[in-house]
Amino acid sequence: MDSPATTMGVLSIPSTIEHKFSNNGKRQAWARELHRVFCMQGGDTDVSYANNSEPTACAIALSKPLLHDAIASMRLFHGEKSIRIADLGCATGYNTVSTVEFVVQSLRKRYEAEQSHVPEFEASFSDLPSNDFNSLFQLLLPSFDVTERPYFVAAVPGSFYGRLFPSGKLHLVVSLNSLHWLSRIPEAVLSRQSSGWNKGRVWIDGANRDVVDAYAKQAQEDLDKFLHCRKMEIAEGGVLFLLMAGRPSLQPPENQLNDEDTRAKHPFTIIDQAWKELVNEGWLEEETRDMFNIPAYMRSMEEVSSAFEKCKCFEIKSMKYLKLIEHSKEKQEDWIKDPILYGRAKANLVQAGLRPLIEAHLGMAPTEKLFSRFEKKFSEDINLLNKTCFYGLIVVSAIRK
Repeated sequence: MDSPATTMGVLSIPSTIEHKFSNNGKRQAWARELHRVFCMQGGDTDVSYANNSEPTACAIALSKPLLHDAIASMRLFHGEKSIRIADLGCATGYNTVSTVEFVVQSLRKRYEAEQSHVPEFEASFSDLPSNDFNSLFQLLLPSFDVTERPYFVAAVPGSFYGRLFPSGKLHLVVSLNSLHWLSRIPEAVLSRQSSGWNKGRVWIDGANRDVVDAYAKQAQEDLDKFLHCRKMEIAEGGVLFLLMAGRPSLQPPENQLNDEDTRAKHPFTIIDQAWKELVNEGWLEEETRDMFNIPAYMRSMEEVSSAFEKCKCFEIKSMKYLKLIEHSKEKQEDWIKDPILYGRAKANLVQAGLRPLIEAHLGMAPTEKLFSRFEKKFSEDINLLNKTCFYGLIVVSAIRK
């Protein structure tokens, strides 16, 4: 039988990243340096993002008519030898490839129908340096010949909360399912001396007002930086298209998950509960839990609109709040027949997004224990299977003025 580890509270950062701090200093550095350790799970395993991106694919499909409208209404750039497109926060897998191909095909049709000259197309896939670009570009290998894949490809590693491209270079930018991830965990939520210390949980749902305010402030600063950088990089008349997890209008920031069923079943809720159980049983140290926070924040429609107004360089053409159901009624009935498979599927899905971050904090063995407990909770609680979880989405189409 396993026994609770006594050293799990020590932060384990991969050896390629050197930190010369005390344990507490390491934890603080980890919170400030998400760009070094945060990425979607790479590779082609059962827990890879490439094999667990169906929910994000459904979100993209839901927003695609709005993307089509944005492309149909944007101005065409006369005299340009090439049209430059960027996907910011591309991750890996077919979602980003299919989105870029959709954009290129839609623009090409417009140029063929409306212009005598059809430009070449450049596509830049951008994400943090820790992203698995190798797996992403292997998807393009069968059609690396530009005559078969009619656009040129580049990788641009870096945070979209900073500059990535030269001034006025881009004509169309998309960022899909990424902007709810923050650039850093607010320091206040990790400090015992702060009124915003998020003791006893790994996310902000259910936290005190100071914790929520710290997250909201960080989210505001991040979106301001994002829009300022895109203001510099997108040519006048270019399109910025955003899809992010979010909240509807007039929903307060402490209510990140909208309704009780969604809150009960949301993966962030279950991972919080799994972590708490392992702490109570002695498998993980309490301090280890308290020094970890999920760097995610669902902005409201008003928060997004306010950031655009502050930037002053974009005209919002469309902004909508959409609700994405977790899965169909038919699929829910299938899961009820096989709850063990359901638990495994949910665990794989969450590992695809959070495993690299949690493993950087805990190490490999405790991370396995945590996700095993997560899987068990989904598999054994039949009440969860009978609940319906919705994901709120904000979709924005804007023109660079």
